[in-house]
Amino acid sequence: MSFNIALSGLNAAQKDLDVTSNNIANVNTVGFKESRAEFVDVYAASLLAAGNTKVGDGVLTSDVAQQFQQGSIQFTQNSLDLAITGNGFFAVVPELDSLEFSYTRAGQFKLNSDNFIVNSAGQHLLGFPVNSDGSSSSVSLSTSEPIRIPTASGAPEKTTEVDIRMNLPAGDNVITGSPANFDIEDPLTYNHATSVTVFDSLGDSHIMTYYFIKEAPIAADPLAVPPIEAANPWTVTAAIGKERVNLTDPSGTATGIGINGFDGARLNFSPSGDFISQEPAAGFQTAPLGATILTNGSDPAQTIIIDFNLDTAGPNANEPTQFSSAFEATRLEQNGLPVGRLTGVDIGPDGLVQATYSNGTSQPLSRVALVSFANNQGLSQQGNTNWKESILSGEALAGEAGSGTYGTINSSALEQSNVNLTTELIDLISAQRNFQANSRSLEVDNQLNQTILQIR
Repeated sequence: MSFNIALSGLNAAQKDLDVTSNNIANVNTVGFKESRAEFVDVYAASLLAAGNTKVGDGVLTSDVAQQFQQGSIQFTQNSLDLAITGNGFFAVVPELDSLEFSYTRAGQFKLNSDNFIVNSAGQHLLGFPVNSDGSSSSVSLSTSEPIRIPTASGAPEKTTEVDIRMNLPAGDNVITGSPANFDIEDPLTYNHATSVTVFDSLGDSHIMTYYFIKEAPIAADPLAVPPIEAANPWTVTAAIGKERVNLTDPSGTATGIGINGFDGARLNFSPSGDFISQEPAAGFQTAPLGATILTNGSDPAQTIIIDFNLDTAGPNANEPTQFSSAFEATRLEQNGLPVGRLTGVDIGPDGLVQATYSNGTSQPLSRVALVSFANNQGLSQQGNTNWKESILSGEALAGEAGSGTYGTINSSALEQSNVNLTTELIDLISAQRNFQANSRSLEVDNQLNQTILQIR
């Protein structure tokens, strides 16, 4: 009997050594969770045996239980390296159309040849589909899908409005014969010009130039009906490249705005340099640019609103001015975008995956799915730091990072093994001593048996 008891102790000590050695071997394995050997005593008794004198029958390995406490976070330079702080697992599948889910805490992800996010084993990371505003359209594991980074360029946006604010010099002279003699090629026929790059529907760029021509002052006439206020008018016209563009009112019904027999618009300033009004009062925009200007096949119906940032009078007014200082464009912005190339992938703490493009735009692609279980220790180990659902673990429950009991996701970071090397080395010594003690017990038992066999 004592021989079997000592043998069970040896087996238990060997199991303890195996578990501790495995923990030590994986001390640098990303996402690894240490295990702990748990033992119970063996006790067998019958109805006829005296229970108060019964000796135990040794030891038995009850369980090799994994310990899912948080591992330390190590930061990296790879934005696709992911670490979970808190509860949850990443969900992965071996093939695009597979339903064979595996779960892992190892976040060493990369792009494969088809631009899908995969781990070192080629398993695809799953994410929830998202709407254009980044909100998840579903948080069910059954609707999750492998996350793919698009290879297509960011879509261009045509310019529909240009915001401009400037100061026109009050001391400029009226050009003789202006604005009727205006000539794009002759800088002597206009006072000032400024340009901005605009984009057509295909993302091609064009230089749009605004020309400002000072007109003769308008004398006040209070007896007129309606009364005429003294004003210093400036004519504004525009061109794309070397082609003049017609200006229309916002309704677009007119083919041009005639100011003093010249196709342009007008800005009126008071003698103190403040903006008074524009003609037409409702504002103006370009007529459809047409195929003559847009020769690349882009949308010929494109129009561009010219917005002079007209605000109510006050210290914070943004409208143009005519002061006795140099010409200065203090604002010149347009809302179009060229074709963008992919410049990076960002993954937020909530798992939202966004592609950023060189034209300044970003596009939400997916949201990394997290999965939790009622009993993590019931998960079935699969190797490659993967686990699978089992009866003991309960069903996989999917959710968004940062919501409910789910942890948050750190991009450019990895969760290290939760093995404490110092503790494991101490456990290794303890298991070794235990093995030696049980070996000695076995040796003593063998000597006793040998003594008995030698009795004559």
